[in-house]
Amino acid sequence: MAIVLSVDEGTIPDPHQLCDDIVESLKLIKDAVPSTDSEHSLIKETVLMEWSANSATKAYLDTLKLCGNHKRRYDSWMTKEPGSNEFISALAAGMKAKLIVEVAYGVSPSTVALAAAARQTGGRLVCILPEPVPAESKKVIKDSGLKDIVDFKTGDPSKLLPNYEKIDFSLVDCKNDEYTGLLKLIDVNPRRSVVVANNLVGEKKGLGGHVRCLNDEVVVRSTKHPIGKGMEVTVIGKPNDIEKRDRGSRESSSPPKIRENAMKKTISSSWIVKVDEKSGEEHIYRVPHFI
Repeated sequence: MAIVLSVDEGTIPDPHQLCDDIVESLKLIKDAVPSTDSEHSLIKETVLMEWSANSATKAYLDTLKLCGNHKRRYDSWMTKEPGSNEFISALAAGMKAKLIVEVAYGVSPSTVALAAAARQTGGRLVCILPEPVPAESKKVIKDSGLKDIVDFKTGDPSKLLPNYEKIDFSLVDCKNDEYTGLLKLIDVNPRRSVVVANNLVGEKKGLGGHVRCLNDEVVVRSTKHPIGKGMEVTVIGKPNDIEKRDRGSRESSSPPKIRENAMKKTISSSWIVKVDEKSGEEHIYRVPHFI
């Protein structure tokens, strides 16, 4: 299969690098797809039941463009983990997250990625930082057209995070040891929510399927992905649809279902073809079934 990519060199001066980034991004997302049909079904039906492939694709491409532009302008924005930012952006946008919260140690490409997702869903991003935002970082957000979407909060994350309830999508940077306490403070939306623990190097663990204040009507599933330096994605949602499909309409009084395992292999993906009405060119995107 051959894919032809047409770009405006005035906007993207290095199209070859863009192609390399797209290939690497898709490879990382492919590696993160569940290895069995049951795992795939669990994620899809518990949390991503109202999935928007259109929003996910737009957020993915928007993030790819924005982060690529900033990497060319600012050396500090160079990242060795291509694909991770596009992944979380597509995930947040596809599940139609309205309230997105990021807990980090500075403004980074992941901030732009989540803001791009919020732009697609009509939501907002709350970025909690321990220190004031540098002028350069504010300029990056402004130049990206994301100023009105990002709400920066500075101070002690452990005191600021409890101010937000029923969070649809959250990301915690796990570079420092206090990340475990921050993950436990997240108040998730029990109807459907995703918690991402990023930068889980080596044997570091995230939630491991354990989320506070959830009753027996909620399914929780944590999976560590080989994305970036290590990323655990925890999905939370109502199990009703799963039980109706797998066991009929009988009621279940079992405790919250917790599943935890690592991603190693992949399953098939879907290709989305969009035709440019003016030029007649076909643009082809691959979206993993996990998304």
